[in-house]
Amino acid sequence: MKTLKKIAVIHKECVACGSCLKGCPRNAVAIYKGSIAVVDGAKCVGCGKCAQACPANSITLAEVAIV
Repeated sequence: MKTLKKIAVIHKECVACGSCLKGCPRNAVAIYKGSIAVVDGAKCVGCGKCAQACPANSITLAEVAIV
């Protein structure tokens, strides 16, 4: 049986402003090469605070299967 977990997904509209980093209580988001934010799925708890903080609306939550 698969277990589902919500995690943040950052889309190409990301402007790497860093607002999501400040919003994430688990330090699960980082800016990659100064151009896009990336999410560490192991740290992300799917709370959505990064998405709320994103001025570009480029973050959504998705359910992923945990193997």
